[in-house]
Amino acid sequence: MDISIVIPLLNEAESLPELHAWIKRVMDDNKFSYEIIFIDDGSTDDSWSIIQGLEKDFQEVRGLKFRRNYGKSAALNEGFAIAQGNSVFTMDADLQDSPEELPEMHRMLWEDGFDLVSGWKKKRYDPITKTIPTKLYNWATRKMSGIYLNDFNCGLKAYKNEVVKSIEVYGEMHRYIPVMADKAGYKKIGEKVVIHRARQYGETKFGLSRFIRGPLDLLSIIFVSKFGKRPMHFFGFWGAVAFVVGFGLTVFVLVQKFIALSQGVRQTLVADNPLFYLALVMLIVGSQLFMGGFLAEMLSRNAPNRNKYEISEKIGVE
Repeated sequence: MDISIVIPLLNEAESLPELHAWIKRVMDDNKFSYEIIFIDDGSTDDSWSIIQGLEKDFQEVRGLKFRRNYGKSAALNEGFAIAQGNSVFTMDADLQDSPEELPEMHRMLWEDGFDLVSGWKKKRYDPITKTIPTKLYNWATRKMSGIYLNDFNCGLKAYKNEVVKSIEVYGEMHRYIPVMADKAGYKKIGEKVVIHRARQYGETKFGLSRFIRGPLDLLSIIFVSKFGKRPMHFFGFWGAVAFVVGFGLTVFVLVQKFIALSQGVRQTLVADNPLFYLALVMLIVGSQLFMGGFLAEMLSRNAPNRNKYEISEKIGVE
């Protein structure tokens, strides 16, 4: 199969028939073999009934329905698990993403050699309350991840199948799939300017809270990908640094006290010196970080996937 199109949705009943017809026309015109996977993320309108009707009338339609709303990341993760196409696309169900972009993005994967192609909504039809925070978010993500995409959160993306099978999407991680793919070893990440259309039905499902949760998820991805199999390298190092600083401050305070006593100079109690409390805090923090790293290392070494690595090719090996 050439293409799988994974479409997460929440209360998008009005747009689904039009979206399906549009995708079908583009796929048929380009003679692709394809499947459309609708993931109903706990809709309370007639979305699932419409998907059932489409599945009955068109063999390319597949669908999953969550019992409740779990979020876009969960929907994408389930869609990726069952996608069979060589190219796997994600797009939103609100008709703001154009299926006309799919053939060129498919070409970029297989002729230009990209592992992932991310859409860039260069011209957006969103209110300023959404565009300005989005620009700040994209800037921060570029700086933190080292991946220079203009639009990390664009719902229209194309992946080689092996990419989506190699990552796990959860929480709010769908915004950082390019980062996860990069950390998994898929470095050929491209970008394509795509058409962004104004929403025709319903209303946006995303609030400003994503700009709080998003950076925290990015930190999680970066930390886990770098130190997930060796947590002691992080916690142990900074624990040792904190402990050494605390020990040094303790020695400084005590030496200062002894010098004062040897010279007959009356000095305040050690416990009245602010440096004493700073030293105490650093010793405690250092010990806790080191112990945390030790426990994390023990858990990591006993994890069932401790020696699971992604292998891209084999020669002469069964």
